[in-house]
This record gives sequence, structure tokens and C-alpha cells, in this order.
Amino acid sequence: EPGTIDAVKNGPWGSAFNPTNFVHGISGAGNNWAKGHYTEGAEISDQVVDVIRQEAERSDCLQGFQFVHSIGGGTGSGLGTLLLARMMEEYPDRINMSFSVFPSTLVSDVVVEPYNAVFSLHSLLDNAMEVFVMDNEALYDRCQKEVKIATPTYRDLNALVCRCMTGVTTCLRLPGQLNADLRKLATNLVPFPRLKFFIPGYAPITTDQRYQNASLVKELFSPRNMLAACDPRRGRYLTCACIFRGNNLSMREIDHQLNALQTRESAYFVEWIPNNVKTAVCNIPPLEGGQSGTFMGNNTAIVDIFGRLVAQYQLMYKKRAFAHWYYGEGMDDMEFSEAETNIRDMMDEYSMYANEGDTDFELTTDQTGNESDADDSY
Repeated sequence: EPGTIDAVKNGPWGSAFNPTNFVHGISGAGNNWAKGHYTEGAEISDQVVDVIRQEAERSDCLQGFQFVHSIGGGTGSGLGTLLLARMMEEYPDRINMSFSVFPSTLVSDVVVEPYNAVFSLHSLLDNAMEVFVMDNEALYDRCQKEVKIATPTYRDLNALVCRCMTGVTTCLRLPGQLNADLRKLATNLVPFPRLKFFIPGYAPITTDQRYQNASLVKELFSPRNMLAACDPRRGRYLTCACIFRGNNLSMREIDHQLNALQTRESAYFVEWIPNNVKTAVCNIPPLEGGQSGTFMGNNTAIVDIFGRLVAQYQLMYKKRAFAHWYYGEGMDDMEFSEAETNIRDMMDEYSMYANEGDTDFELTTDQTGNESDADDSY
């Protein structure tokens, strides 16, 4: 959108970007996913890919791409998922990481958000390797309750997203004791190809808070520091990762606290993935000093967010409300049905592993000396 691009150019960080890397169309996508994905967005996608290719060729060691977009509108959802698909085709061996801001019923400014979000989520399932799920409700809540900002602006919300993003890439940019690049994160956090949606968190959220080792571990797992509007205590952790940053970090104490937390809260961790917490440590403190931590959790409670979106989507699509705007851009009923079915299948998969118990196989020997498998399950 030209207006957004001009705002960035004229802002305090406009000079930080290469002027030739700004790409925009004549107008925005008008809050229509199909317009951003099939028509208006498709017209400029080649130009965007060329710019990305030039930057990739200048890189010494290209590891992957980070996409930042909101999936409630038209441009971020439609063009954003289109570019993800294009990058998957152009660079199939690189990591596609998405920081996606999901819409919320409490903080909503677009009526057709459920349509745009469901179509985007359907595309993310196929084209993203790691998806960090954030939503406006949680971001507003953290700004008001933790940062103590009565009326948060988008700049305040974006500041929280930036803190999380810089935490995820800390080990790429700075030296440390234990490293965790984008590929290592994907390998350790994604147990099954479709279960790749993470709840991000960051502590301390405000610069006037100070935590040390033990308290920092506790705060990272606290729901009040999560940037997604779902309670992880309603589900179970399949995997999670913690990236610590700061001076005087004791790996021994951090490991001890993480093990103690997993033992104490074992009901919230699946039994069939032992040692399912990935850790990384960087000795360079954040700008505000002290210690900080970035959290990424693959928790089955994430289906609460998807369930709310699908429920709203179903209510509107049942009456075919606003569907004509999407039909006019070339979509049909098959795409509407496929998107909903694909997301429901993913939610069922998450729920299946949340409720799945542990199974122990014990190798025994009978009196004849033959080995047999004894199956104990609960």
C-alpha cells in the first residue's frame, strides 16, 4: 500500500532501508484476501521476488526468510501468503519463518477478518516451516497490564513483536555458549510437519523488571508473558525452546530450573517426547542490560485461537455473507470448503496428540527363551 510505504520512508527508520527495496502497488487489497493473493498482489509479486533474490545473492550464508504480516486484512494475508508460497518454490531448502498477527474479536477493525485469517492459515499450513502466532488481543493486554500503557498504539504493539523477533534471531547475530539457528529451532520444535504453530513469549516485557536465572525461567513459562491469547495450561507442550541472553547466566542453574519445572508441571508436558525443551544462551546482554529470555512453545492449546476463527468463519459462510467479494476475484465454494476442512484436520491432529497417553514397551523372555513384547499403556 503506497500510504504505508510513505509512512515508513518518512519515519525515523526510513534511512535504514535500501530505497530500491521499497515495492508497492497502485492501491491496497481492500481487506480482501483474494485480491491480495490472486489479482492486485499477484501483479507485483514478481517484482517483490526479484528484490528478494538480489538480497539473497548478496548474502554470504542464506539461512532463511522471516515474514512479518497481519492476517486479518487483505495485503498482509493475501500478498503475504502468496510471497511465502513463491519463496518455497524459489528456495525449497531454506527456512520460511512467519510472524503472523492473528485477528481477535476483542480488538477487531475489519468485518471480514475471519475469511482472511482462515484462507491465510490454510496457506501457512502448506508454505511455512515455522509460524509464530501472535494476536492483537494478547498484545493489547500485555501493553495495558504489564507495560502500563492505558491506550496502546500500533507502535507499542509492534515493539513487543520486535522484542520477540530479535530474541529468536539472537544466536544468529551474536556469539554465545549454546547456539540455536532457524533450522535447529525447526528441527527441535516441529515434531510433525503440520504441527508448526508456536506460542511466543518474552521476559521481561518492561525494562524496569529484572530477573535472574531461576526467576527468569519461571517468568518465561508464565501466561502473562505470552503474546498469543490462549492459556497454555489448557493444553500440553509438545516441545518448547528458551533463548537466554545476558551477563552471569549460569547454564547449570538454568538446566536445573528447567528440569525442576518439567518435573513439577509434568501434566503440562507430553510424556512421549522426553527432554522436550531446547535451550540456547547468548552472553551479550540486551540494550537495557540485565538478563532476558525468549520463549517458543508448541502447545496444543493453540487450537483455541484457531477454533475461535473457524467458528466465526462458519457463521458468516453459512449465510454466504460477503462471499461475493471473494467470488469476484476468482474464488469458488471449493476453496472455502477446503480451507475450513484443512484447518479442522490440523486442530484434530493437535487434539489427538494432546490426549494421547504414553505407551511403554518392555522386552521380556519367556521360559523357552523366546523374546516377546509386553505392552503396558495408560
